Amino acid sequence: HTVRSFVEKAFAEVGTTLEWKGVGVEEKGVCTKTGKVLVEIDPRYFRPTEVDLLIGDPAKAHAKLGWKHETGIDGLVKDMMAADLLIMANAPVLHNA
Repeated sequence: HTVRSFVEKAFAEVGTTLEWKGVGVEEKGVCTKTGKVLVEIDPRYFRPTEVDLLIGDPAKAHAKLGWKHETGIDGLVKDMMAADLLIMANAPVLHNA
């Protein structure tokens, strides 16, 4: 899964569709209804030795620990968004952040 697909799924949970504009560090996620930029890259969070592609593989955890995921990506996004929306509902000051 990519960061882009994760972001798209998260916004879809609140009924928002994104259109991606630009390329590379200039790429932005724009709300298709309002035209407002909702997602953009902040270079302050780049790691000095950033790699082009990072892919997690749970095979070692499964083999050595017997661990197996119980929640797929869609369920994970749904749970995370529900938790964030609950926080927002209880902290109105964050609405303007």
